[in-house]
Amino acid sequence: MQTESIEKCGALRGEIRVPGDKSISHRSVMFGALAQGQTRVRGFLRGEDNLSTLTAFRAMGIAVEERPDGELLIEGRGMQGLSEPADVLDCGNSGTTIRLMSGLLAGQRFFSVLTGDRYLRRRPMGRVLQPLAQMGAQIWGRQQGQCAPLAIVGQPLKGLSYQSPVASAQVKSALLLAGLYAEGETRVYEPHLSRDHSERMLRHFGVTVDSFAGGVSIAGGQSLQARDLEVPGDISSAAFFLVAALIVPGSELLIRQVGVNPTRTGILDILRAMGGDIRCLDERELGGEPVADLLVRSSTLKGIEIGGALVPRAIDEFPVISVAAACAEGTTVVRDARELRVKETDRIAAMASVLQTLGVTVTTADDGMTICGQETFQGGQVDSCGDHRIAMSAAIAGLCAGTALTIRDTACTETSFPGFWPLLAGLRRQAV
Repeated sequence: MQTESIEKCGALRGEIRVPGDKSISHRSVMFGALAQGQTRVRGFLRGEDNLSTLTAFRAMGIAVEERPDGELLIEGRGMQGLSEPADVLDCGNSGTTIRLMSGLLAGQRFFSVLTGDRYLRRRPMGRVLQPLAQMGAQIWGRQQGQCAPLAIVGQPLKGLSYQSPVASAQVKSALLLAGLYAEGETRVYEPHLSRDHSERMLRHFGVTVDSFAGGVSIAGGQSLQARDLEVPGDISSAAFFLVAALIVPGSELLIRQVGVNPTRTGILDILRAMGGDIRCLDERELGGEPVADLLVRSSTLKGIEIGGALVPRAIDEFPVISVAAACAEGTTVVRDARELRVKETDRIAAMASVLQTLGVTVTTADDGMTICGQETFQGGQVDSCGDHRIAMSAAIAGLCAGTALTIRDTACTETSFPGFWPLLAGLRRQAV
C-alpha cells in the first residue's frame, strides 16, 4: 500500500498549473462520441476516472486517438452509432461514469452491464434509476436497484418532468442524456442549482437546452455536431493549493487557467468569506466555460457558517475546506451537506477522523460538522479510506503539522489528480 509522509514547510511561492477538469473531461468523451464528426479535445484529464469513461466508449466502438501532444481525437458516430459492448463496462471508481452512462445507455438499442470497484458498488444508484424508470428505462441492480452492477436493456423512452430531491449534476445530466433519446420534452427541477457543465457543453455541440428558474429542459430527437474543446484546469484540484497557500504563512501562488464556472466557485466564495486573499486575473472563456488565473496569498482565516445553496457549488471541496476551517480563528459550522456521506467514502466521518488525529476538535452531525480552529496541528498517521480527496486534503493539513503526518493508501489520488505528489513535493522543496 502506497503511503506518503508530509512535514511542515516554509512559504509556498511560484506559478503552477493543475490538471484538466474531471467533470468536463468525462463529458468531452461522451458528447464527442455521440456527435457527428471528429472532436478534438485539448487538456483532457488522464486520471483513472476519466480513463474509465474513455475505455467504456472504446468498448462501444468509438475510435479515440491519443496524440503525443496530449490531444484526443474522438471519431463521433452520431446518436445511434454506439455498438453493443462484448463485455461488462467497468466504471472503476467513477460515479460520474456510471450515472451518466445509465441515462445514455437507457435509450440505446442494445444490452449493457455497468459495474465498478468495491467503493463504487456501494454508492447509491437509485436516485438516477428511479426517474429513468419513469421514462421507461429497463435497468436492474443489486439491492433492489440501489447498487451496481447494473444491467440495462435499451428501450424507447418518454420525456418526463422530474423534481429532484437533491441538487445533483449527475442526476440532472443522466436525465438530459436520456432526454435526447426520449419522445417529447424532459424537464428537471432542482432544489438548488447544481454544476451546469452538461448544459454548456451540449450547447457547444449544437443542442438546444433551456434553462429556467429552478431547472432545465431538453427536447428529444436532437443531434450533436463535432466541436473542438479545450478543458480548463479543475478548480477542485486547484482547491488544495488555494488552501495550502492560505494557511502556510508568507505564501503566494499563481494557479494558471482554472475553470471558474459559477456553479463550481463555491470554494472561492467560502474561502473569501473566511478572509482568504484570492483574486481572479485575466478572466476569459474557453469552449463555453469561464476561465481565470487565480492569485492566492496567505491570510488570517476566520470561522464561518456554511450551508444552503452554497453547498452544491462546493460539494467536492469540503474535505479541504475543513482543513482551512481547522486553521481558522473561531468555529466553522457546515450544514446541509449530507451528500458528503455518500461520496467515494463517508467524507464527513473520514475528514473528522483525519482532523481529530491532528488534535483538532470536531463534532459531526448527519449533514455536516463543527470544526474548532487552532494554530498548530500534531502529526501522526491517517488513512485516506481509498478516497482521493481525503488523501490530498490530509496532505495539505500536514503542511502545518508540528511533526510528520503519514497518509496511508495514497495511490487513489490518480483518480482525479495524477502528479499531485510530485507537484506538492516540488513546491515544498522550493519553499522559503
